[in-house]
Amino acid sequence: MDADLLVSSGRSRRTVPLAQGDTLAQALFRAGYFVGRPLCSGIGRCGACRVRFVSGAPTPVPQDARRLGPGELAEGWRLSCAHPALAAAGGEILAPSDVGPGPALNAPLEAAHGVSGGYILGLDLGTTGLAWRAVPTSGGGPGVEGQAPNPQLGAGSEIMSRLAFAARDGGADILRDLILDFLRRVAASLPGPLAGLGVAGNPAMIHLLLGLDFSGLAAAPYRLFFRGGGETVLAPDLPPAYVPPLLGPFVGADTSAGLFAILRGGAKPPFLLADFGTNGEFVLALPDGRFLAASVPMGPALEGVGPRLGRVAGPGAAVGFDLTPAGLVPAPYRDGSSEADVTAIGGTGYLSLLARLVSVGVLRPDGRFAEAGSALSPLGGKILAGLTHDRGEPRLDMGRLSLWASDVEEVQKVKAACNLAFSGLFKAAGLGVGALTAIHLAGAFGSHVSPDDLEALGFLPSGGAARCRVAGNTSLDGVCLLTADAAARRDILETASRVEVVDLASAIGPEDFGQGFVKRMVFRYVA
Repeated sequence: MDADLLVSSGRSRRTVPLAQGDTLAQALFRAGYFVGRPLCSGIGRCGACRVRFVSGAPTPVPQDARRLGPGELAEGWRLSCAHPALAAAGGEILAPSDVGPGPALNAPLEAAHGVSGGYILGLDLGTTGLAWRAVPTSGGGPGVEGQAPNPQLGAGSEIMSRLAFAARDGGADILRDLILDFLRRVAASLPGPLAGLGVAGNPAMIHLLLGLDFSGLAAAPYRLFFRGGGETVLAPDLPPAYVPPLLGPFVGADTSAGLFAILRGGAKPPFLLADFGTNGEFVLALPDGRFLAASVPMGPALEGVGPRLGRVAGPGAAVGFDLTPAGLVPAPYRDGSSEADVTAIGGTGYLSLLARLVSVGVLRPDGRFAEAGSALSPLGGKILAGLTHDRGEPRLDMGRLSLWASDVEEVQKVKAACNLAFSGLFKAAGLGVGALTAIHLAGAFGSHVSPDDLEALGFLPSGGAARCRVAGNTSLDGVCLLTADAAARRDILETASRVEVVDLASAIGPEDFGQGFVKRMVFRYVA
């Protein structure tokens, strides 16, 4: 059997080789498609990897039937993540770019003007997104910064799928080269030479970028082969990169850099640093000078990846919802869009939506929709009237937008993971939220989410919202400070020596981790 696939674009055709072990989505990613497009890591939920077969379409599988209608299946549409690459051998598809681009996540890179001399560049290497900032080595004059999707997204939106792709032939080199190429593009956009470089990210992203053995992060017992805290060479044409200390197998340089930025900003213990992302990382600063850290896999749902209408925040995405006498009204992304332009929902939008539904009783604390005929307020009853079923799955229709029961479950999983981290850290420290001076919400998600929504859904304990402070991208802030200041690098090494990574399974108590997780899959905080 021919192990190639034809990809057609207009009048041109190209041959894509297919390898054993890859899904069709991964084979297309290797060939340069889906770069920077958030995919749901092969669970068949997001639909962003759909392709249309002109010929040789493989037999539909259950994931196809759940996401695609009978007419689409008959036309040759398939979810490329749901089929082994070799199942498409000898077939022909339309180029993925022809069937709709991925979400628009960022404007092109822009350079500063009128500044000469060298620049120090800091990169926050996130699983989903990249953020960078370049400042003159002189310390004076304007800097320049930007953000973009992580081009590795087409290999999977969460860490384990990324590592699984990297473990196969050539996969690690592809992922590494994508980030190196991004750094070169940023460097080329600057009006002066690149004189210094710093990179912060979670341990998996750092190990992949440095070309290190990442097997200790892919399976238990988890361990680090690199501890950071110094400079390392990325490529001959780039300056040596400073990497802040890695604190544990899943508590990375982004966390240590963020902690440094918070402390440099004057934060007084006890406080909690919470970086919500694909990998949730949390640090509890204690009055005695110690720090307790924890990490939990949260998945990409808070980034808008996975739910049916999910999208990374951008034009056309709802980032919040308001309750009005007419029902639920989406709040568009901050680009001047109108309600009529909204066709998708971002991560903060899903949290806002679920919080509104819980408040009017349409969604129960256990994550199930209220039953028809339930005693609700007139507004709740009006919203619940949109409840229907889609191939056996409950679906709530809200004008042009809908919420599926499986979408709710995706958010419940994230909530349970976050709740485990919070309750585990508080138990290990013997503190309650009332003792904290502040909860610093870090990262892009933390900068835009409503703390009241987090508390309403049980991500935070009662009273937690009032203590929340928007911290911004602390990872980027910290790595920029550390890259430019040798004395600061010594300080963060001393601070890192006082960080203890908490085993959440032990901290929670006698129940095992799985039981604790299931118990917290409700929209209320569980201590």
